[in-house]
Amino acid sequence: MTAAGIPIGRLDPAETEAAVALWQAAGLTRPWNDPRADIAAALACPTATILAAREDGGGTGDRLVATVMAGFDGHRGWLYYLAVADDRRGQGLGRAMVAAAEAWLAAEGAPKVQLMIRADNAAARGFYGRLGYEQSDVMVVGKRLDR
Repeated sequence: MTAAGIPIGRLDPAETEAAVALWQAAGLTRPWNDPRADIAAALACPTATILAAREDGGGTGDRLVATVMAGFDGHRGWLYYLAVADDRRGQGLGRAMVAAAEAWLAAEGAPKVQLMIRADNAAARGFYGRLGYEQSDVMVVGKRLDR
């Protein structure tokens, strides 16, 4: 798989810190969610993955430039942690990462894909709207079990 000419593959656990840094730079992390634990859980789950796009780091190894987490709960697919490096935004990489995640979910048997967007994130709403995602007439409720 490639995204905007950049190879996409499964995130390697050794890339955890690079992924966390990318997510922090994109404003995706929150104090109550441990992104390292999220990575470990997704990579250990047979119905989840984290896809990563890497570019040649110019002799310093590959550089992680985009990620997306995808999971299938048996009823629908979910997307999380879509992030693109600041210097790679606007080049189609986010769109390509979503397409790769959708393909992975379709191969898992997911008939539908959903994601959650923070209400104040107009840029994300616009991005996903351009990809054909529509707002659902549902309310998300939650309860923390780790307390």
